[in-house]
Amino acid sequence: MTRAATSALEDFRAAVRDWCRTHIPEDWRRAQTGVTDEEFVRFQKEWFQKLRGAGYAVPHWPEEWGGGMSVAEQVVLYQELATHDAPRLVLPFVSIHHAASTLLAAGTEEQRARHLPAILDGEIWCQGFSEPGAGSDMASLTTSARRDGDVYVVNGQKLWASGAMHADRCLLLARTDPDAPKRKGISYFLMDMSLPGIEVRPIRQATGESHFCEIFLDDVVIPATDLVGPENEGWRVAQETLGAERGMTMLELAERLGNGGFRRLVDLSARRGPDGTVPLDDPLVADRLAQLEIELTGLRALCSDFVSDDRPGPADASIVKLYYSELLQRMTDFGTEVAGLAAHTELRKPLSSGWESGAWVLDFIGSWEWTIPGGTSEIQRTIIGERGLGLPREPGGTR
Repeated sequence: MTRAATSALEDFRAAVRDWCRTHIPEDWRRAQTGVTDEEFVRFQKEWFQKLRGAGYAVPHWPEEWGGGMSVAEQVVLYQELATHDAPRLVLPFVSIHHAASTLLAAGTEEQRARHLPAILDGEIWCQGFSEPGAGSDMASLTTSARRDGDVYVVNGQKLWASGAMHADRCLLLARTDPDAPKRKGISYFLMDMSLPGIEVRPIRQATGESHFCEIFLDDVVIPATDLVGPENEGWRVAQETLGAERGMTMLELAERLGNGGFRRLVDLSARRGPDGTVPLDDPLVADRLAQLEIELTGLRALCSDFVSDDRPGPADASIVKLYYSELLQRMTDFGTEVAGLAAHTELRKPLSSGWESGAWVLDFIGSWEWTIPGGTSEIQRTIIGERGLGLPREPGGTR
């Protein structure tokens, strides 16, 4: 990086830092703990618009749609937001990453013009991929979409749809050719969640939250204009969506983990416990922290390299996803160990916080989500072995 570029980046950091000091809501963690769904949604939408006004809401989008930041600028932005303990954009996450990436890569001009401005104005999206019998093996989905003139009639069930109870739209995969090979007969739709025949049921989790939902589809009529890409090519389009989940989103999550979660873990380790001891004085604790810091440095570099590469390797996205999810699990597990029995009395966490909120037991329970959605760790290892290392394909059914 040239001296001028470095200077410009430091000027940008100073501007973001000043903005954070002025605009991050005071005491938002307390205000977002134990709140109703309505209060959570209101807070998230207000925070999104505040970020949007500063140009920080969708930095990864193209410039013509309100983004245009370089990878280096995005890293600085996410570092400062994490360092200043800014709320996360939990509610719009699927909208600004998964939906936007799908529209930009495979949507029509009309679809982009309709939905990208709507997302900026607060349109909320969820993802309807997984099913009771098709989780990591997404190609086994059975939700059907039957063409009837200029519409599709959809029937089936979706599972683990994050935030579906608040969503205006859904990225939906459905089978349009039941006789085609598993990956060949799937189509991709932009489903209006207000259509008749849609029922959403929140799923109560072990943490007490209801982040995930079931979606039941009974003769839901979707206009053919809401088909993304060619009919029966939904599997290919879905790779753009999943690429967003394992790509640019990881840049933010890695910085959150390093500049937010790890700092909280160090602070926790430096506190005097009930017995008068300081965990950080224990060489085993210090060694574990050092090891985690090394792993976090590797993760952040890996994410930055991945999103900077115009032609990433066929297994790079899986490497990033696997690395992050299992590091998150190890770090929150260690946080639970250091926090001790007192951590088990924390029954709620701020709804607008990240996966590393500092409520260590709840964070650890939540970390297991990351090793399952978007392809389990086992699936990621298979992809890395086959596509990255060229190992023989794992024996099994048609894929």
